[in-house]
Amino acid sequence: MKENTTPEPKASLNFLEQIITNDLENNTTSGKVHTRFPPEPNGYLHIGHAKSICLNFGLAQKFNGKCNLRFDDTNPTKEEQEYVDSIKEDVRWLGFDWEDREYYASDYFEQLYQFAVHLIKKGKAYVCEMTAEEISANRGTPAIPGKESPWRNRGVEENLDLFDRMRKGDLPDGSHVLRAKVDMASPNMHMRDPVMYRIMHAHHHRTGNDWCIYPMYDWAHGQSDYLEGITHSICTLEFEVHRPLYEWFLNELDLPNLKPRQIEFARLNLSYTIMSKRKLLTLVQEGLVNGWDDPRMPTISGLRRRGFTPASIRMFADRVGVAKRENVIEVGLLEHCIREDLNKNAPRAMAVFNPVKLIIDNYPEGHSEELPSPVNPEDPDSGHRMLPFSKNLVIEREDFMEDPPKKFFRLAPGAEVRLKSAYIIRCDYVVKDEQGEVTEIHCTYFPETKSGLPSDKKVKGTLHWVCPEHAVEAEVRLYDRLFKVSDPEEVEEGEDFRVHLNPESLKVVKAIVEPSVKDAIAGKHYQFERNGYYVVDKDTQPGNLVFNRIVPLRESWVNTEKNK
Repeated sequence: MKENTTPEPKASLNFLEQIITNDLENNTTSGKVHTRFPPEPNGYLHIGHAKSICLNFGLAQKFNGKCNLRFDDTNPTKEEQEYVDSIKEDVRWLGFDWEDREYYASDYFEQLYQFAVHLIKKGKAYVCEMTAEEISANRGTPAIPGKESPWRNRGVEENLDLFDRMRKGDLPDGSHVLRAKVDMASPNMHMRDPVMYRIMHAHHHRTGNDWCIYPMYDWAHGQSDYLEGITHSICTLEFEVHRPLYEWFLNELDLPNLKPRQIEFARLNLSYTIMSKRKLLTLVQEGLVNGWDDPRMPTISGLRRRGFTPASIRMFADRVGVAKRENVIEVGLLEHCIREDLNKNAPRAMAVFNPVKLIIDNYPEGHSEELPSPVNPEDPDSGHRMLPFSKNLVIEREDFMEDPPKKFFRLAPGAEVRLKSAYIIRCDYVVKDEQGEVTEIHCTYFPETKSGLPSDKKVKGTLHWVCPEHAVEAEVRLYDRLFKVSDPEEVEEGEDFRVHLNPESLKVVKAIVEPSVKDAIAGKHYQFERNGYYVVDKDTQPGNLVFNRIVPLRESWVNTEKNK
């Protein structure tokens, strides 16, 4: 038989990969690919940043290039070392390594200052004494040209002297700014003499009190890219209108060598999720969530504590892909990715959340045995765990009905089911309390139906169970989506996003869990059989297990928006 030599089809390139491929083929970047991830250390990273991390580091890996980690630390009043540390932890956790290329915009403060001096000497920058409010009021509209500053044509020497005094701290906050002299009639508002520096007598977490003037992002961005040799500066779409200014600065500085190229892609918008750092900070500061790593938060630290894995987030970023237009991704895709990952990798365990006693009347009194059950049926090499089995068990209360509807394949009077990895049982009768609630289910078991042995007896239902005598008790935090509507930003006049908070986003219950989990440490994942995926929370202490629900076993979240 002739060997099939047809090559495997190659995945099509996204538009960023096409641009980079063309640049390499045309030698426009000297054969190099160098990207960067430039977070501002003023908060914790979220799932949108995770997409950018995967994109920038992933492009560098795909094209045998490099990716820098650069902190945009140009606003000392909002930045803290805590955020720097959390960002580095998040990038590492996602599986990426910036090696020795950890940079800060503050590394370039002196060079940026000298670049600004160069523009002043060229007549392309000037010191302005208008207030921020006056600058905004005189900027005009896209259809109406702005008004020039009274100080726009100040002489070069006077500008240099004032800029030097700004740096030395001789001038108070808000009294002067350095502006680029571009075009006050430009239809692009960002080109209307943008501010490059403002005076801020504030302590910087890295440079201390060395500086009292700080560069604006639009000024620091492109020049930092240039100084690091970045070839492709990948930004989200909101920076598309900033690109002409990005290029204007690089061109007016008369810089030698290769200049970076800014390219924009659509940011990640996720249903049932807020991405605004300001709004996330509001949730934290007002105690509406339990910190930045609350498992309901879309922060990477929150997702990590919730139990999402790096592999699942990278899978999600890959499946979302790279788009040129804004769109909203269903959060169900993210949940699907964690299910797919943990189905293959998470060990199984049985847990009962709302127990009712199940007594096997014909099982020997005082006898117990251990029954093998696969650690993970998706992994044949995972082995087996041993489940204690005895006369007295518990099952989920919802798995029993006295008067069941048709196609109810769980337990009912006279019905037969299999206890998972154990035996087939038949319900004979129940015991109720004074309120009529079932307190005991009495059954007969069939010894010849032991799991793993051949048997002619067949049943349609299989239930999970736990032997309470050998079980461990655990606190289980049932997390759900933080918002009850798909678009939390959509509010009535006079309202804000907080009206859409889901009051059912966290429920805390007790569960009875099989003993295989008793020594589990924080971060350990499990599939609770027939229930969902869980992770051991960092609050776990010896003798006090705490689990977080990551996602149900299947999509079962009730859409509150449709069921008000």
